[in-house]
Amino acid sequence: MQKTDKEIIELFKTSNKQGVVFSYLVKKYQERIYWHIRKMVYNHEDANDITQNTFIKIWKGLPKFRQDSNLYTWIYRIATNETITFINKNKKRIAISLEDLKVGIEGKKDDNFFSGDEIEMKLHQAINTLPQKQKLVFNMKYFQDLKYTEIVEIVGGTVGSLKASYFQAKTKIEKHLLNTD
Repeated sequence: MQKTDKEIIELFKTSNKQGVVFSYLVKKYQERIYWHIRKMVYNHEDANDITQNTFIKIWKGLPKFRQDSNLYTWIYRIATNETITFINKNKKRIAISLEDLKVGIEGKKDDNFFSGDEIEMKLHQAINTLPQKQKLVFNMKYFQDLKYTEIVEIVGGTVGSLKASYFQAKTKIEKHLLNTD
């Protein structure tokens, strides 16, 4: 039986088996966090590394978690910050042209972690052309169906600014898709 976030936090703070309790947390969130990160970095190994770093930060920070926000938004915020840090550190290494992205996405057809057809490849190409914040907001809203209030807790800003970012991202993606046919 899967534990609720509140049960996990309570057990973590009161139990002498924190490692076991933390494993509940990993089981509950690891896959969602991995895919959240993967949508931003497109590389399985990088996403795996960032996911591991995220859970290390969660482990270290959980004793001090004040419950000012929901646990999952706190976890997503850590994952998002870890991903942005990784992207910024590795900008030169991961700066890729659209042609390289196309080759990379086409190569994902053989990747066990990616199942896509032509339109999905075009969508990912279009998403990759977006500025970082628009890409992040679009991925969280479109793929993860998070509410704007949840996204605000994760990335900051206001609901209005995030709606504007999402609308701009959607418009740019539509334009890109129409121009690539």
